[in-house]
Amino acid sequence: MARGPKKHLKRMFAPSHWMLDKLKGRWAPKPSAGPHKMRECMPLIVMLRERLKYALTYREVKMIVMQRLIKVDGKVRTDMFYPAGFMDVVQIEKTKENFRLLYDTKKRFVLHKVVKEEASYKLCRVKKIHRGPKGIPYAITHDGRTLRYPDPDVKVNDTVRVDIATGKMLDYVKFDAGNSVMISSGNNMGRVGVISHRERHPGSFEIVHIKDAVGHTFATRLQNVFVIGKGSKPWISLPKGNGIKLSIIEDRNAKMSK
Repeated sequence: MARGPKKHLKRMFAPSHWMLDKLKGRWAPKPSAGPHKMRECMPLIVMLRERLKYALTYREVKMIVMQRLIKVDGKVRTDMFYPAGFMDVVQIEKTKENFRLLYDTKKRFVLHKVVKEEASYKLCRVKKIHRGPKGIPYAITHDGRTLRYPDPDVKVNDTVRVDIATGKMLDYVKFDAGNSVMISSGNNMGRVGVISHRERHPGSFEIVHIKDAVGHTFATRLQNVFVIGKGSKPWISLPKGNGIKLSIIEDRNAKMSK
C-alpha cells in the first residue's frame, strides 16, 4: 500500500531535459511541490550542480542554498529541490548574476543571463480569471500567483508583466494576431514567432498558427503558446538562436563549422 506522495525519483524517470547521466547513480533529485509541475521544472540542485557547475556534490549545493545565496523571483530559497520553471528569475547576488529560465528549440531549459533591470520583472501567462469573496476579481497565472484587481481588459491566455519586488502587475499584452510568442510545451517548444491566426474549435483544442523570423510557419495548441511581447518586439531578451529552429542539416552545418 502506497500511502501519500512519492518522495523519491529514479534516475531513469527523471525528465530528460535535465540531462542527467544515466550511469551516475540510481536516484535523481525529486523536486518539491511548488509553483511549477515536476516534469516542467528544474530543481535548484540540478541548476547549481549540472548547469552552472557551482557545486560538485549534493552537500556543496546544500551549503550554497543554506547560506541564503540563491533567490528565485526575488525570494531566498533554501530548499535545494525547489522547482524553478519557465520565466522564473534566478538571482545570485554573490556573483552578481541574474538568469531567466527559458527554453531552447531542443526543449531544454536555458539559464539565460539577463541584466539587473530586466531581472526586476517577469512575464506570467493568465490561466484563470475569477471573482473571490465580495466579488473581488483576481487572475491566476502559470506560476501559481494570484493577482487581485487585474486590469478588466486582461483575459485568459493574455500575458501580464509582474514586478518581482512587489508582485504587482505593471503591464499586459493581449493574445492577439501579430504579437510575438514563445512556445512553452509540445513539439515546437522553445520556438519564437508571431501569431498569424487562431482557429477556434469550441469543445476541442484551439489551434494557433505561428510564423517565425525566418518565415517558417507552424501550428500548435493554444495552451502551449505564451505571449512575450507586443508586435514583433519581445519584452524579454531571448537566448542565443532567438528561438529559431534549425533544420537537421542547418544544425549539423553549424556544429561542423565550430
